Amino acid sequence: MKIAVFSSKPYDREYLGQYDDSGFAMTFFEARLDTSTAAMAQGFEVVCCFVNDDLNSATIKCLQKNGVKLIALRCAGFNNVDLAAAQQAGIKVCRVPAYSPHSVAEHALALLLSLNRNIHRAFNRVRENDYSLNGLLGFDLYKKTIGVIGTGKIGSVFVRIMRGLGCEVIACDPQPDEALKSLGIPYVGLTEIWRQADIISLHCPLQQDTFHMINEQAIASMKPGVTLINTSRGALIDTQAVIRGLKSARIGYLGLDVYEEEAGLFFEDQSNLLLQDDVFARLLTFPNVLITGHQGFFTKEALTGIAKTTLANIRAFAAKEYAAMELVTKS
Repeated sequence: MKIAVFSSKPYDREYLGQYDDSGFAMTFFEARLDTSTAAMAQGFEVVCCFVNDDLNSATIKCLQKNGVKLIALRCAGFNNVDLAAAQQAGIKVCRVPAYSPHSVAEHALALLLSLNRNIHRAFNRVRENDYSLNGLLGFDLYKKTIGVIGTGKIGSVFVRIMRGLGCEVIACDPQPDEALKSLGIPYVGLTEIWRQADIISLHCPLQQDTFHMINEQAIASMKPGVTLINTSRGALIDTQAVIRGLKSARIGYLGLDVYEEEAGLFFEDQSNLLLQDDVFARLLTFPNVLITGHQGFFTKEALTGIAKTTLANIRAFAAKEYAAMELVTKS
């Protein structure tokens, strides 16, 4: 089985190689998979892709022409795949729905703790021999109301973490988690999340109905000084609207591990290049904004889980044991 691994980094080579006990012929490409690079998949039966690979209909047609039979996503989200085009092309799509939900949930907590106590700003001050506290005033998380949007595997872990810190947690999800309900977590609509929450954390997939769910209207309904955390998908947030919310102080703090235009930006060392994204550059000017480059998943445990599940999916495909795969189908 010949596998083309796109958007690969040294850690992908290490972990996929470490857990490949089937002797797959893996070729690692640093390039993102899109229409301009799809020809590189010529002669491969499987393409292994990541979050910012662009598997639109044109890319999938190229993959079909090149003989690709499986798209093996080494991530949970699949919003970057045209599932209808894949189905029409006869290409199966699989993913890694759960690798380490704790990794992303804990990263959301890290962003929140750094923001509410201005750790990122204090770190820079101390390095400059500045030990003043002016401008570093924080707030207790204890008893604050946390609105969690999406209580799947990651969101449910985040709920439990925040409960452990003594926060009041409310949740929103079209499919409530019965275990959380049994713990007394109330499920409410988005309107109530906007109205009640001091802190809002996003843990939902990017779909048609969640695109730009954090928009001008939603922000106007939120508490003044609200904290927003997004470790899910960048396009859940209308970045321009959030910038206006920051300028008006309606949004008090913003923590992002994702960005709606991150493709071609995140996961790369661009320190010697000029930043061309004016919107992202504007975000970086706010002292109450903390951004990390999509590293929420980046733990030893998560990389192990991703590698094992990805390889298990490919093994099952090779054996035509499709029921054993984490398949993604067009709903």
